[in-house]
Amino acid sequence: MANVLVIGASGQIGKQATGKLLEAGHHVKAPVRSPDKLSDINDANLTVIEQDLEEDFSSHFNNIDVVVFTAGSGGNTGADKTIMIDLWAARNAINYAKEAKVPKFVMVSSIGADDPDAIESPIKPYLVAKHMADEHLINSGLHHIILRPGTLLNEPGTHLVSTEMPTNRSDAVIPREDVATAIVESVNHAGSENIVTHLFKGATPISNAF
Repeated sequence: MANVLVIGASGQIGKQATGKLLEAGHHVKAPVRSPDKLSDINDANLTVIEQDLEEDFSSHFNNIDVVVFTAGSGGNTGADKTIMIDLWAARNAINYAKEAKVPKFVMVSSIGADDPDAIESPIKPYLVAKHMADEHLINSGLHHIILRPGTLLNEPGTHLVSTEMPTNRSDAVIPREDVATAIVESVNHAGSENIVTHLFKGATPISNAF
């Protein structure tokens, strides 16, 4: 089983992914601003560390097999936090992973991050931050899997997805739980190819999506 560093483990997707990774037998290290948010997860394979991502967090990357970056500034913050977390913390995590020679990096990005100019949206600063973080990872030389989910839903996952952009924009949605499951599949994926993929509700088992 892998030693997985989950950055953003206290978030809505990150916490579900952490639980699923532990259920799969992985060891999870979780640097979070508020450790109490993970206090309800009791597992000997979970190490929770208090950490502000706006400070140096390079010490957490030693002996890590996979980095999962699913941190986000949240919808209630301004562009300053978007820059510091979604862009700068992601950029730093990529650099730290490269310095520590981590074998794999899994990035949770967003629909629209491929081309932020393609749509008019009030979250364009967020999409720009995600775009730049994705590009930095792609150009880093790290083995990577980038997940670009559609609009996130708070409903039970189906374990079924599509990686094709829907014709109807209203169909470009996915439960958070399915993104968490896709993170686990990304960690478990044995292939050496780099992957950038969208994730939406669909009919393909997540285990076959890669």
